[in-house]
Amino acid sequence: MSKIPFGKPIITSEEKKIISKVLNSGTLVHGPKAKEFEEAFKKFTGAKDAITVSSCTAGMHLFYFSLNIGKGDEVIIPAQTHVATAHAVELTGAKPIFVDSEYPTGNINISLIEKKITKKTKAITVVHYLGNPVDVKKLKLLARKYKLYLLEDCALALGASVEKKHVGLIGDAGFFSFYPVKHITTGEGGMIILNSKKYSKLLRKKKAFGYNKSLDQRVYPGLYDVDQLGFNYRMSELHASLGVIQIKKFNSFLRKRSFNFKYLESKIKKLKEIFIVPNLKGHISGSFYCFSILLSKKIASKRFKIINFLKKNNIGSSIYYPHPVPRLKFYRDKYKISKRNYEIASQFSDRIICLPIGPHVSKKDLDIISLNIKKIIN
Repeated sequence: MSKIPFGKPIITSEEKKIISKVLNSGTLVHGPKAKEFEEAFKKFTGAKDAITVSSCTAGMHLFYFSLNIGKGDEVIIPAQTHVATAHAVELTGAKPIFVDSEYPTGNINISLIEKKITKKTKAITVVHYLGNPVDVKKLKLLARKYKLYLLEDCALALGASVEKKHVGLIGDAGFFSFYPVKHITTGEGGMIILNSKKYSKLLRKKKAFGYNKSLDQRVYPGLYDVDQLGFNYRMSELHASLGVIQIKKFNSFLRKRSFNFKYLESKIKKLKEIFIVPNLKGHISGSFYCFSILLSKKIASKRFKIINFLKKNNIGSSIYYPHPVPRLKFYRDKYKISKRNYEIASQFSDRIICLPIGPHVSKKDLDIISLNIKKIIN
């Protein structure tokens, strides 16, 4: 039986050709490809500006740092997310304040946020869990009420929208990841999108050491000054060139993911001991990142048996995420957080199995996946 990996980047001769062209050019950073990728991403999302960064995590950290969020400040984030969402806050010296999930989406429970707001709160960061958007427009009113920044972690949500507006553009900034299993890949890399250019100049300076002049602004090569603290969070020309090609293919990737989700759903939706995490539709449209099932309480203890069975039959899977962030040792020990907290987030971590539906998955593969899911669940 052929292997069906959970995620697999679609790399063709087109990507290989452009990488070779960049290598032969001799310009591996500070070149035209990063700008070209930014322009293409800006056009695709409808953003006022798009800024390439070395990773989604770097983008979030850069934004917090640029807002002077630090020691003594608090940032509200979901308990159910990748640890990067919390680390980006922690690295500034600020404190992440965790909020439990809602059912059935797994997203942050908006109704629980207001009571977590204090005088120390500086921002609310939402995560569009599994590519299914939080109703950010509703949350924006709360952020305005308390004069807080509203940020969107869109790592799994490229192509998702709220009322036809791309995610990342409803709050103050959106952050994307191009890790190999994401919707498009640059190998490693990320993007910040903005609904205004208010922070553009500052972010561009701080992602490049705080140089007072970019490469094309220098009268004499190598002559510049540094007027503020910054990082090396730039994206190389090699990474950006992949993005230039991949973003052109995104719509076909999304159509394939959408078809795969609906087809697999039709095959296994009658199974009694699982709940299919819905891909949102209507005024909130998801990105079909993966196909996620929650096991019933009755068979939850058998999750690893199910995963091992799939693995034995060459079917890849994943868990999003292995623990709510407050249950991870670093955060649990530092903030003395009880394991009993964050009940819904814990249910998602302890019962979820995520299955592949990326563009590398064929209809035949989906038949194999559904057959094996039915077999082991029954």
